[in-house]
Amino acid sequence: MTTAIATSTSPTHKDGASGSRRPASFADVARSEWVKLTSVRSTWITLAVTVLLGVGVGTLISGLAASRYSTDHHLHLTWDPTSVSFRALVIAQLAIAVLGTLVITSEYGTGLIRISLAAVPSRRRFLAAKATVFTAVALVVGEVTAFAAFLLGQAAIGTSAPHATLGQPGVLRAVIGAGLYLAAIGLLAVGIGTLLRNTAAGISAMVALLFVLPGLVQALPSSWANAITEWWPTQAGSQVYALHGGAHTLSAWAGFAVLIAFSAVVFGFAQWMLVRRDA
Repeated sequence: MTTAIATSTSPTHKDGASGSRRPASFADVARSEWVKLTSVRSTWITLAVTVLLGVGVGTLISGLAASRYSTDHHLHLTWDPTSVSFRALVIAQLAIAVLGTLVITSEYGTGLIRISLAAVPSRRRFLAAKATVFTAVALVVGEVTAFAAFLLGQAAIGTSAPHATLGQPGVLRAVIGAGLYLAAIGLLAVGIGTLLRNTAAGISAMVALLFVLPGLVQALPSSWANAITEWWPTQAGSQVYALHGGAHTLSAWAGFAVLIAFSAVVFGFAQWMLVRRDA
């Protein structure tokens, strides 16, 4: 995301025949952010990687798991075809997190952030518009990925093992929840990127939040590990696309609420820091 976009961030607009100028509205800034997001190749590549990982790898995992069903009798006890279809989301979430980080850190890396903030003096409006546009795109891509991963995953399972349908209890909620989860991770990444203002640091922080720190928690005594895992934002949020909650987990919507609350706190702090710091 390194193309110059000075023309897309006009700070003021002529108002009627008088030629007077008005500050850019939220809609004006959102349109500018849409142009920024969709006019660079890295956006489309990263979104394609998200879909490819979530759908392609998920379908492959579903087919392989189903092929073991008839010979692995232990698998019968834990078989959850909906969960099997979503196993690749743990990888796909990283791609959407990378893009969420890039939408803000790329402007710091190229110096375009100074142009953007000159064009939109209200820094809160600038960041809110950027986050709104990106989260909307992430939500659409997330839902497409979730439904495609589920439908193709169940098709790959076929008659080799019991499969799920959208009409079964909780399945539609889990599929919709998978898309919501990816969008929430994207919003969190925008906040982290705004705080750190560096692409490598932002991506590293997201990797730590998603993978490293939850893994390290498992080395703690079980009484601590269970409590932390239950309330860890990304772990709790993933319950929204789990059909059956395990031990020491929150319910689907309670867990998702924890993730949203954490993302909102990070984003609010990022807005506050953006206002206080120099570009």
